[in-house]
Amino acid sequence: MPEIIRGNTILPALRKPFTLRTSDDLTLIGEVAEPLGESKGVMLCLHPNPTGGGMMDSHVFRKAAYRLPHLAGITVVRFNTRGTSSDAGKSEGEFDNGLGEKFDVEAALTYCFDELQLSNLWVVGWSFGTDLALHYAKDSRHRGLILLSPPLKNSSIEQLTYWNSDLRPIVALIPEFDDYLKPHEAVERFSPIPHIELIPVDGAKHLWIGEPSVYRVLTEIVGRIVPEKLPLPTQA
Repeated sequence: MPEIIRGNTILPALRKPFTLRTSDDLTLIGEVAEPLGESKGVMLCLHPNPTGGGMMDSHVFRKAAYRLPHLAGITVVRFNTRGTSSDAGKSEGEFDNGLGEKFDVEAALTYCFDELQLSNLWVVGWSFGTDLALHYAKDSRHRGLILLSPPLKNSSIEQLTYWNSDLRPIVALIPEFDDYLKPHEAVERFSPIPHIELIPVDGAKHLWIGEPSVYRVLTEIVGRIVPEKLPLPTQA
């Protein structure tokens, strides 16, 4: 019988560890979770700030890897940026406050396209990972950016304005009760990118705690990558 999907539900997928080598000679650790059948699309996950506990296993990304290969045919690629630890291990190097992480993002994109030969890839950043996406996810082969709880702490007007010369879709989910950037503030802060789609999420917080918040985030992600897979099941 079908069972309700809960926070610890792990659905069938092919899960494999991998390592990345950056152009400045660091080894990063990660995992790819692939559907057992055909892959319909890809989300490359850029995790929250490791100084606050962010890592490839941060709960929304872990749950995406547990669910979306089976429910939506999405391949989920997660990795630890430099100096970041998770149960899978620690990536080499030291946290560089979003500077050296440029090489991490570039290595992950190259791995997805050149090694895994993936297509229909979207870059999904969360918190600190949204700045990494906006700054460095400029590989012409990805489809667009999905930003979860963007704080815009380290993104200059010039870095935002870049995206006016690159009109690929950018979607930002802004929690009503975010600690760093609330919906009304996001309208002004993101004004340098007129084509961005801002989605205020009532009742949500920066960390997207609770199954309703997780379901909303995963629904928005699937709606961009493989919209024909909506609505997402709540049982499996």
